[in-house]
Amino acid sequence: MDVLKEVPVVILNGFLGSGKTTLFRSFLAQSKKKDISICSIVNDMSELDVDGELLGSSEIVEENESILKSISSCVLSSKLGLAKLDKAIQELLKTQDPELIVIETSGSCHPMPLINYFKDQSSVKLTGVFVLVDSLMFAHDYNYGERLIPMMQKNMEAGKRDITNLLVEQILFCSHLIMTKTDRIEAEKLPEVATYVKQINPLASTHSVVFGKLTIESLFELQAYDYFKVAQLIKELKPVLEAEEKDDLPYDIESIVIKDDRPFHPQRLWDVCHRYLDKRIYRSKGFFWLATRDKHSMLWQQAAGGISLELIGSWRSGIVEREDHGISEYEIQKLKEMLLNEPGRFGDRHCELTVIGDKTQVNQFAEKLKSCFLTEEEIELYHSDYQFDDPWPKNVVRRVN
Repeated sequence: MDVLKEVPVVILNGFLGSGKTTLFRSFLAQSKKKDISICSIVNDMSELDVDGELLGSSEIVEENESILKSISSCVLSSKLGLAKLDKAIQELLKTQDPELIVIETSGSCHPMPLINYFKDQSSVKLTGVFVLVDSLMFAHDYNYGERLIPMMQKNMEAGKRDITNLLVEQILFCSHLIMTKTDRIEAEKLPEVATYVKQINPLASTHSVVFGKLTIESLFELQAYDYFKVAQLIKELKPVLEAEEKDDLPYDIESIVIKDDRPFHPQRLWDVCHRYLDKRIYRSKGFFWLATRDKHSMLWQQAAGGISLELIGSWRSGIVEREDHGISEYEIQKLKEMLLNEPGRFGDRHCELTVIGDKTQVNQFAEKLKSCFLTEEEIELYHSDYQFDDPWPKNVVRRVN
């Protein structure tokens, strides 16, 4: 690789559940189709690296796993996260020849330490800091953005820092504002959200994106990030963020991982989500199965008050158990041999979820989710083909890589 070449870098920043992975997956799919060489770095604050697994299942990454580096169990803007980021970039530059590097941060990541890091780099050049703004969350939690600045001002008067500060500061440092989930709020209200957000950073370029539809070619048209515009902001915030450096998980945000081989009771899960899920549970995601839908592995995606389910594949156990499996006896035998190594009672079926939220609330919601797994008595009913009530939508989206 030409040592004089500065590889452009685009950062996808934004709060939990704002659509960063959806946009990233779109870029990866486009790079495969258009033969564009990009490398990827993804950060998940939880030990359960859901976003890394989703990006890793993209066709282009499956063909060459070395183009993706995953950093989990910390926030990228922490000292630990920055050290891991530097190592990941150096490894990518040593083993690959990318035209572009795209970095997806975790939702709790503050952009300023990353911007400071790239300011001093010579082999890579920061060209875009995209902050994804969840229009639906802004509508529900901040009255379409109207309450955001007043809440920030109230925090400043009280000497308090929470996710409101993080949201505002993510916007302040961005070069591009990406409005997501715009199809899920009233059309006449979208300009209102955009107006309030633009008041925070009027210099940022603003775009509305649905389902991650942004052309990868646009990333190569970006100019170098303007560090001068944020110099005073960095000066003011540096001592504040340095005081927070001791904490790898700041802003009173905590994550809990739930792992179990049992399926969820569909009705109980539905009831718990409708009763206990509130805006202090910022994000939950992972892979799971329902007692009524035991053939397919599903992806759980929750952001704020919205939940989506997606089919992502078939359990090996489900294939083996089906009479109309449609594959050869040799393949069935191989699947059975693989299942012998599975530790769970249900073959390869399992649930793995991460719950991220305010530390005062996340434990309670996680415990309520755990109460939704089948009891031993219900497992006996499951094995006898008992039909559990299932209020979840029957038409579940199938994820396509």
